[in-house]
Parts: sequence; C-alpha cells; structure tokens
Amino acid sequence: MLDEQMMIAADATTPVNATLIPTGKLAPVAGTPFDFNKPHTIGERIHAADQQLKTAGGYDHNFVLSAKTNTLHLVAKAVDPKSGRTLTVTSTEPGVQFYSGNFLDGTLTGISGKAYVKNGGFCLETQHFPDSPNQPSFPSTELKPGETMHSSTVFTFSVTK
Repeated sequence: MLDEQMMIAADATTPVNATLIPTGKLAPVAGTPFDFNKPHTIGERIHAADQQLKTAGGYDHNFVLSAKTNTLHLVAKAVDPKSGRTLTVTSTEPGVQFYSGNFLDGTLTGISGKAYVKNGGFCLETQHFPDSPNQPSFPSTELKPGETMHSSTVFTFSVTK
C-alpha cells in the first residue's frame, strides 16, 4: 500500500489533538508531508518528523478540499504503479478523510487469509469536517426540520497503462 501514488486536491488539513479530534484550526498543506496536490507515493513521507503524523501513526486526517463548490469536483486519485489500477474520487463534499491503515496490526485476516498489517491499505472518505457541530469555523452540518441535504460521491475504478 505504501507504493501507491496519491493525489489529493486540498489546500489544508484540520489538525487533530492527542485523541485525533480536530482542533478547529486549518493547517496549510504546502511544504508539508500532507501536500498531495501533486502525486506522491503514500509511503514517501508517512514517517516524516511531523507531529501530526506521529500523533496519528500515519495519515488519519481530514483534508480541506480546494474546490469551493457544491458540484462534483476532483477529490483524489490513487494509482498502483505495478498493476495500473486507478481510483478517482469526485464529490460535492468539502473534505476527505485520508486514512493509511495505522491501526491495523496483523491480527485480522481477509478472505484469502492475508493478514491486515499496519499501512496495508488506505481509505478515502468524503465528508464534512469531523467535529463540525463543535467547531463554528467549519462548514455547518446543521440540518433543521423540513430541510433536505444532498451529497454525491463517485468512486471510479480504471486501469492506467
């Protein structure tokens, strides 16, 4: 999993405290191990001397997406360089949680009997920002009686040669 190329179209992250709850601040990604605006191998900077990476044991952060629109926009793209398998994510959501399997410890196994080891997989979860109800500066997740909410996320799988 650490060999995949990841691109995330984000300007910032929502830093977390020691219990992985967002602090309410935004941290620019430019010049940090969180800058995936150009593709980087997931494992390239996962062990960098960065307090946020140390706190989470890798990536387990909400990325603040660059697009400021409620229409479908590019969120992320992951490519396995060996097979060419490609995942492209588009969404109307303002954030995406990128999780790099930090809490997998090899005790769980898949159908094929292969152990799920630390950093053996990754997750991209489109979303509003975690802890939004308690962070007034985050986009609101409040839905009042009679209101409706609509969100779309598209996961597109392909093969790149």
